[in-house]
Amino acid sequence: MEGFDAEAGHRPPVDVVVIDDHPLFSRGLELLLPPESGGRVRVVGTTEDASAGAALVRRHNADVAVVDLHMPPPGGTRAIAAIHRADPMVRIVALSGLAEADAALEALRAGASGFLPKTTSPEALVRPLLAVLDGWSVIPEELLRQLLHDAAPTADRGIASRLSADDRRLWRLVAAGTSTVDIATTLHVSERTVKRLVANLLRQLKVSTRVEAAALAGRVGLEGTAN
Repeated sequence: MEGFDAEAGHRPPVDVVVIDDHPLFSRGLELLLPPESGGRVRVVGTTEDASAGAALVRRHNADVAVVDLHMPPPGGTRAIAAIHRADPMVRIVALSGLAEADAALEALRAGASGFLPKTTSPEALVRPLLAVLDGWSVIPEELLRQLLHDAAPTADRGIASRLSADDRRLWRLVAAGTSTVDIATTLHVSERTVKRLVANLLRQLKVSTRVEAAALAGRVGLEGTAN
């Protein structure tokens, strides 16, 4: 794993290993990632054996490991865990043919920095690979929403259904960061009335601030509730 090349004025290529039991897929990434990334990403090693993943990363001093979750035993998740144990600095992107919340969560817990569908094109893979190397986590938006929803306490999930349609509309406005003045304009009421309505909403949500109300809206997936 190499750092910033001060003399060249740019980072050296990101070295990637691919752990996947479909050699055609690995070969495709090997051929397509370098040109699609403008030379910023290169595949330095591949293996079809999940148990050989950690050794492959170590042998090539790789920056990023791309791991297929659905491999023969010991499987992709164990390969991720082994790589992460051997060197927590190596970034790992898990791939799956299915957008499964449970599989994504298992991979992230094992040490993956990202989870992407296997249908992702090499061109679309470049940014996530560079992002995880910079310390970010990557996951499809819809899957993230599902994970946030699944992580919400059961008591929280039903709270929107207990509110009136007007309260849900107000909650959406608050969650969007809408100002008191703009809420008053939208609802055709006075600013004083908005403050009273918001205070009542916070009491119903059992939170103290608008920020907490917005966070709760994200956890329960407010955008999916009825109007």
